[in-house]
Amino acid sequence: MSLIEKPNKHLIPSVNYHFWQPCNMRCKFCFATYHDVKKQLLPKGHLPKEKSLELIGLLADYGFKKITFVGGEPTLCYWLDELILYAKEKGLTTMIVTNGSNISAEKLIQWQGILDWITLSIDSLNDETNKLIGRKENNYTFQDVNRYRLLIEQIKNFNFRLKINTVVNKYNYKEIVSPFIKEVKPERWKIFKALRIEGQNDKYFSDVSITNEEFTHFLHINHTDVISQAVVEYNEDMRGSYVMIDPAGRFFDNTKGKHTYSSSILESDVEFALSQVSTNYTKFIERGGVYEW
Repeated sequence: MSLIEKPNKHLIPSVNYHFWQPCNMRCKFCFATYHDVKKQLLPKGHLPKEKSLELIGLLADYGFKKITFVGGEPTLCYWLDELILYAKEKGLTTMIVTNGSNISAEKLIQWQGILDWITLSIDSLNDETNKLIGRKENNYTFQDVNRYRLLIEQIKNFNFRLKINTVVNKYNYKEIVSPFIKEVKPERWKIFKALRIEGQNDKYFSDVSITNEEFTHFLHINHTDVISQAVVEYNEDMRGSYVMIDPAGRFFDNTKGKHTYSSSILESDVEFALSQVSTNYTKFIERGGVYEW
């Protein structure tokens, strides 16, 4: 993996494509609800398959090296396999971020050879905590520790690389998950402090918001034995350090505490649209964005 170099600047080489707004969960801290996009531009919450494929091609041709398919919940998309396949054919490292509720052995078989990484969003191993967070579907949570164990075992048996994302919030900051992390051994464990984004998670954020002291409690009191293996992101680390695309095919940034969107990549071009948002290459490096992917 090599970094992209453009005249007089570095370009962050990985891109998060939030191509699918629908989700089967209602996590209160979610910064990617895109209700604004759905209301104003996309009644269905996603571009047609052909447009998403076109967008992926433009990103690969521009020089991005890794693409992460994000939602909403990406596994709800009927043509996710085609997007992953095309991204792989274009030479990109491929990753999805998923709550895991819709992954089956059949899907894992279909993804072999085209999907490199599976990132599981695991915020708690406690069923009641997940219900409070909103990580549930029709009042039933799939996310108990035994289901996670089984799912991770399947992921590893099919030789996918495993990453775990944990958002620390008011409901889970006192919990201890280090025994589980030691057991399942993800290649990367990313720990985020819940981040408020205006227009995305304002409604419930007061329920999940935590202080830096509470975040530190989760990190250095509850998980001191594994924290050296984790990638930790405070709120300031997250602002401007990602290249992100919304379901309508626009770059966006969160540097002002809300989503600021570019023009459509499909209707202009990658270079012009990217110039309309703020990305910070130095912060990308400092938060551990470069690794052997």
